[in-house]
Amino acid sequence: MNDLDMDLLLGPEDDNGRSRRQKGNGRRGRRRRRRRNRGGFLAPLLALIVLLGIVGGGGYYGYLWVSDRLVPGDFSGPGSGSVALEIRQGQSATDVAEELERLGVIKDSRAFINAVTNSGKSASLVPGHYTLRKQMRAADAVTELDSNNRQYTEVTLKEGLRLSDTFTQLAEKTKVPAKDFTAAAKKAGDLGLPDYAKGRLEGYAFPATYQFPPKSSATAILTKMVDRFKETADRTGLEAGAKDLGRTPHEIMIIASIIQAEAGRQEDMGKISRVVYNRLAHKPEMHLKMDSTVMYALGKYKTAATFAETKTPSKYNTYLHLGLPPGPIANPGDHAIEAALNPTPGTWLYFVATDPNSQVTKFATTDAEFQVLLNEYKKNGG
Repeated sequence: MNDLDMDLLLGPEDDNGRSRRQKGNGRRGRRRRRRRNRGGFLAPLLALIVLLGIVGGGGYYGYLWVSDRLVPGDFSGPGSGSVALEIRQGQSATDVAEELERLGVIKDSRAFINAVTNSGKSASLVPGHYTLRKQMRAADAVTELDSNNRQYTEVTLKEGLRLSDTFTQLAEKTKVPAKDFTAAAKKAGDLGLPDYAKGRLEGYAFPATYQFPPKSSATAILTKMVDRFKETADRTGLEAGAKDLGRTPHEIMIIASIIQAEAGRQEDMGKISRVVYNRLAHKPEMHLKMDSTVMYALGKYKTAATFAETKTPSKYNTYLHLGLPPGPIANPGDHAIEAALNPTPGTWLYFVATDPNSQVTKFATTDAEFQVLLNEYKKNGG
């Protein structure tokens, strides 16, 4: 057995604790160190060769993996079929991209984000309902999500419509049966009506131009109209203004509905409002004697009530009953609401649309002046 073998068996130290490497000549120790150094160099070299072999053999697949991570996939065609998408208020371009990928419209949400960024439309994705196709190019999907391509039904409701007429027009435009609107109106809690409306929708279905999404329910449509009313109420300061006038918000809406029904022109609304307030405050108390409230009670559409019609027992007959009727007689617009809150200063107690064709309205303070206006009305074919 040689000295190297003995070293391996006995260990690096002798019985006295001295290193065995100190024994013998230096040449043998140097040989052993050279052998060990060669072994330490070969191991990393072999590992590097193996690694290069693996990389070389799988390089193509590695390239594909990296490429897929860096370049998002995209469909090559215009797509086919039909997919409905709703962009909701507050959604980001990333939210929309992920939804489009989930629906199969685009292949990779990142491709859509890139296309949106390149088009400069990242901040112009407008909430609404859109129709797209499956397996579309991301850039084509961005083009289709233009606000002009939104799907909706536009309905314009004029100021002064009665609720029954509002339902008729909504049904014609939206194809939702009128009976659905009637049923929905009875569930005031579902519509978000203010407490002072007393559970009645008449007067609070705000007249405006609306864009309703496809397949909107009657409840959703009426809720949107009530929301629009509440926005107007906030803007005009309805509750605070009513308190200043010593009235409730509901009473202001009743007055506004009468102003809307009686006024032929916007510029007359403030004066008509003053006539209503002057009559309500008159001592002795006066009947309002508004033909519009009588017509509402009878379900008719005329500007002047006959003597027989003024005898109807309805509480909406202001010829027969003192004070305001129980509720609004129509859905007033913002100008009528503002007039009810800001009556024009004056002492008038009467007004007459002296020329039905031009809708000019004149005002009077005394009964004698009123009779003059009535004669002018008759002379003009009234």
